[in-house]
Amino acid sequence: MKISKSILISLFSLSIAVVSPLQLVSAEEKETKGVMITHGIQSVDVKHDGKTVAITRVQDKKNEIVPFYRKTTRGTIQAMHPFAPHTVETIGEREIIEYIQKMSVGDSSIIIIDSRTPAWVKRSGMIPGAVNIPFTQFSDDAVTLEIMEDEFDVIPGETFNFSNAKTLVMYCNGNWCGQSPTAIRKLLSMGYPAAKIKYFRGGMQSWTALGLTTVK
Repeated sequence: MKISKSILISLFSLSIAVVSPLQLVSAEEKETKGVMITHGIQSVDVKHDGKTVAITRVQDKKNEIVPFYRKTTRGTIQAMHPFAPHTVETIGEREIIEYIQKMSVGDSSIIIIDSRTPAWVKRSGMIPGAVNIPFTQFSDDAVTLEIMEDEFDVIPGETFNFSNAKTLVMYCNGNWCGQSPTAIRKLLSMGYPAAKIKYFRGGMQSWTALGLTTVK
């Protein structure tokens, strides 16, 4: 059975008339819907320096990444797993938000560390819940030992006791930045368990590119 050209054109026109309103509604819904962190979650309340901070994404849909992070020529690209033979887990934004949430409800076994020097932190802010321990402090063995004991709950002795050592979630500027990898390598060389270190490779570049909340 042959279908005439005029009938095919009519059927095509009818299909457009049926589909277009649905597409229009979808576009309208998309325009009015907030910018989400993930499905069903638009905001997460966490603690930073004793105060409640809401982690959200910038809701202005015309917002763009800050000029400071637009350059594509910075640094050299860090490997996804740059600490071989040690197996340090590399994590993303959703995982770091989960760690911040755990800390905010009282989990003291976690510490989120911004490994950048203070000048970098001042320039772009930091992730809520993080503390700034510059990677330069880990260049000295004695200072590293002091930080491990005072900040990370490592028990000193003839050999270090890491049984109560904190899980360290470490980041710097992004996948072109070597500041947190340098600090992590030093800690690994001092015996810190790789299983208790998490590397947020995307760092501040990825965090700000997604419009996520920063604090001064």
